[in-house]
Amino acid sequence: MDAQLKKGLLDVCVLSAIRREESYGYKIISDLEPYIEISESTLYPILRRLEQSGAVKTRCAEHNGRLRRYFRITPSGLQKIEDFVETIDQFKKISEFILQGERE
Repeated sequence: MDAQLKKGLLDVCVLSAIRREESYGYKIISDLEPYIEISESTLYPILRRLEQSGAVKTRCAEHNGRLRRYFRITPSGLQKIEDFVETIDQFKKISEFILQGERE
């Protein structure tokens, strides 16, 4: 898979994991596990990049005596998901055209 496409896919997967409610690293990994394998060393740079771009906001809160960082999606993050879905729809149309040539 193309590296840029995979990067965009992982970003959107992470954003989708926090679309309904704020979450934290371990839970995001657990939520994504049935669909895509992602490690902490992959997740946290994604979250930092998404925060820097304004797609997510963070807050820290104490949990069991330790600080936990929570992530929530912003309107910009929701727009990233919508844009990705539009791109996927375009890919579907193109792949149907390509596969149509194979069937003839």
